[in-house]
Amino acid sequence: MNDLLIKNVRVMDGAPTEILIRDGRIAQIGAELDGGDAAVEDAGGRIALPGMAEAHTHLDKSLLGYPWYHNDVGGGNLMAMIDNERQMKKRLGLDPHIQSMRHALQTAAFGATMIRSHVDVDTTGGLRALEGVMETAEKLSDVVEIQTVAFPQSGLMISPGTAELLDEAMKMGADLMGGLDPCGVDHDPKGHLDTIFGLAEKHGKGIDIHLHEHGELGAFSMEQILDRAEALGMKGMLTVSHAFCLGIPDPARVDPLLERLGALEASIMTTAPASSPAPLVKQMAQHGIRFGAGNDGIQDTWGPYGNGDMLERAKFVGLRSNLRSDAEMHMALDVCAGGGAKAMGLERREVKLGAPGDLVIVEGVSVAHAIVLHAPRKLVVKAGKVTARDGATLMIAP
Repeated sequence: MNDLLIKNVRVMDGAPTEILIRDGRIAQIGAELDGGDAAVEDAGGRIALPGMAEAHTHLDKSLLGYPWYHNDVGGGNLMAMIDNERQMKKRLGLDPHIQSMRHALQTAAFGATMIRSHVDVDTTGGLRALEGVMETAEKLSDVVEIQTVAFPQSGLMISPGTAELLDEAMKMGADLMGGLDPCGVDHDPKGHLDTIFGLAEKHGKGIDIHLHEHGELGAFSMEQILDRAEALGMKGMLTVSHAFCLGIPDPARVDPLLERLGALEASIMTTAPASSPAPLVKQMAQHGIRFGAGNDGIQDTWGPYGNGDMLERAKFVGLRSNLRSDAEMHMALDVCAGGGAKAMGLERREVKLGAPGDLVIVEGVSVAHAIVLHAPRKLVVKAGKVTARDGATLMIAP
């Protein structure tokens, strides 16, 4: 493992101190530490934050490294966007390993040390995307920890043969079973949910399902999801991404769903969208629900937005949840860092004794300032190893 002594650094909003990482974990925090033969870095009075958690993205989709993509498909028709992406992936000849390397390294340069990626599994591309992302995960294991979700982006019940491919994906080693809008896409909630929960049970894996469905339709699907997770005893094994239905302005309808999610120790992943109702930070905390965030797809056929920066995403989380004070901004950061790691089923990242040695050194006079400043990250550290410096990873993207 890598030993590292970081001098002249502030822990969150604290005074200057030193941090010693030994054997991949934070061993000491204090003044004038004896690092022995550890490598030494001077943070120049900058702030140490926990490594960031990109808890919802799509590493196989990004067009990073390609000429700017002219998008003729608007955001009003989900199936049109799905069909367009499937066609454009083939037309452009995207290599999922190269694209996922570019995407993951850019995200890591911004301070992420953990990524959960949904990866398309369909009858057009088969398992090629998963193979590419899993190759990336192996090559970047010292830079960023990557989880994979086998994701039926093009539908499941409407696309015969996809269930068999998902079964193969789980055999290959995908970390979680994915799913997508059982009513809105497949128009068969029973068939869709029975299939993905059956595969998850067969392989002993958790589930992370996209649920974009709004309002009462989304609440119905959420109930169906919770019924199956409860019946299978999937405590701590269920994630619902997006979960726009939890933004229904009706506590009598939403609170029972939140109580069930909390009892299951379920996770909710958000992008803190501007265009849809969404779960809120204090709402999730009140019910003990694990809450993470992600950038979703970045600069792909779906849209031109995003850059992989989870510190910027913390700003969007704060905006969406109306978090304004410095203390509240710490809550927004946690969704994108330690809390996000916990939502991914990983050990919480914190700047404290005994915690994993995943850190990002940032500019700013305070945490709130760092969140809105968007300055290049001075240093990114994974398990005591420096992986990025001055906004660029030490490993060069293909």
